Amino acid sequence: MSAIFSYFLELFRDGFNTISEWSTVKKLGFTLLCCVFLAATVIIDVPPLTVLRTWADNTGAWFVVVFTALYISITQFPIPRTLLTLSSGILFGPLAGIVIALLSTTASAMLSLLIVRRILGDWTRSRLTSANAVRVNHHIEQRGWFAVASLRMIAAVPFSLLNYVAGMTNISLISFGLATCIGSTPGTIVTVFIGNGLAQSYDATLFIPTICLAILGLCGLIIDSRLLVKSST
Repeated sequence: MSAIFSYFLELFRDGFNTISEWSTVKKLGFTLLCCVFLAATVIIDVPPLTVLRTWADNTGAWFVVVFTALYISITQFPIPRTLLTLSSGILFGPLAGIVIALLSTTASAMLSLLIVRRILGDWTRSRLTSANAVRVNHHIEQRGWFAVASLRMIAAVPFSLLNYVAGMTNISLISFGLATCIGSTPGTIVTVFIGNGLAQSYDATLFIPTICLAILGLCGLIIDSRLLVKSST
């Protein structure tokens, strides 16, 4: 884990040094872009349940498409997806809610990965030559899916942040998507059932599985850190 931290610290330092060498115009443009992104993060919010119900009534069968597009779009920003997943349980019921939320989660994660690589791909690839970067990315190639799946089980790990970070590694899109789907499945099922349960009545015991999943995810990270990685030579 220390190697991974060092790797991203190196990327951060290189990024800061790269920006410091930019022209004033380019710096202003980058600052404006960051401000727009932060403003969008603050302004954009999950629509209230009453609004979602109104949309459902107005769009009929197309509401599944509308909700899925909304889910994928909103979660491109650092906005918790929990409310959307809860809403899917309330609006669509357990079975359909699980399928819709899980497909939306996986699609959103893969889209974020592609966007980050499109924006930072060339810059990141040029910095994968150091010994630490080679070691970290070799680990990710061998078993990155396991770490991603474990992190997805921990509710405290921001969904979008993990997408951004993964975009700066060489984990494959398919592996990342499958790991996201597998790791998010237990938590999504629990959250959808919580949403469906809240539509009926409140029960504090519904949140116990979330704690258990976080513990399971932490155990997965510990196992991953202790397992040996095959040599690249």
